[in-house]
Amino acid sequence: MESNKSVSCIIPAKNEAAGLTGLLPRLVAIEDVSEIIVVDDGSTDDTVEVCKRFDKVRVISHPYSQGNGSAIKTGARNATGEIFVFLDADGQHNPDYIPSMLEKISAGYDLVVGSRGSESQASLGRLAGNSLYNALASWMVGHKIEDLTSGFRAVRADKFREFIYLLPNGFSYPTTSTMAFFRSGYSVYYLPMKVEKRVGKSHINLLRDGIRFLLIIFKIGTLYSPLKMFTPISFFFFSVGVGYYLYTYMMFNRFTNMSALLLITSVLVFLIGLVSEQVTLLLYSEGKNTKGS
Repeated sequence: MESNKSVSCIIPAKNEAAGLTGLLPRLVAIEDVSEIIVVDDGSTDDTVEVCKRFDKVRVISHPYSQGNGSAIKTGARNATGEIFVFLDADGQHNPDYIPSMLEKISAGYDLVVGSRGSESQASLGRLAGNSLYNALASWMVGHKIEDLTSGFRAVRADKFREFIYLLPNGFSYPTTSTMAFFRSGYSVYYLPMKVEKRVGKSHINLLRDGIRFLLIIFKIGTLYSPLKMFTPISFFFFSVGVGYYLYTYMMFNRFTNMSALLLITSVLVFLIGLVSEQVTLLLYSEGKNTKGS
């Protein structure tokens, strides 16, 4: 760990008193951590009272539940550290990995993600879902993504703040921030880790949030590299159009309106992707200039 870098731990929490009771003493004991911020996202249990037991812990409360991503953004805007460490309040993320994550930041990486193995997935359904997300995202960014949805990560604060304006208020901030880092050419490292058993009940709905994650991947894909999204669609319409034209020409010796429509659609879709690519360049350039302010 670079001696001149301060570290802020940011923990979003909604009704996580039980998990924080075991997590916070372990965090406080880590010398590299200079600040611990718990963002209380409208909790109705003893979350705030548990945090007040520790002088090193600062609590920022939302007046009502605004979402996990919103809590992350609140923490990032109020943290003073030059390095952020994000982790969940439910006890799954082992703080003992933090020094190793900080070592990778010191080695030159901009983002270090705690990568969960198959044995650390809560269920076969979640393993299958995460594997699909990782494969789609890897194709979009052109890099191997080991764990797209892990919320345990260390990141350079100035780099992270560049993308605050892109982050959603829900559970998909890890997806958005990871792909944004790749899009901007920042270095990402995946640190293998094992998660511990969750304390309490998960706030994630597998069906609802699973569909939402999938939509977020495609949304960020269009932000990341629109041509990678639109070119295959354009090629599909072009292939069908040419195939249909050959069929009608050989069978009826004519060129039909449907063939023309399919070919025109393929050109329009490709042009939309081309324009979107230019818009994406402007979007990221503006974000870097404003640095998320």
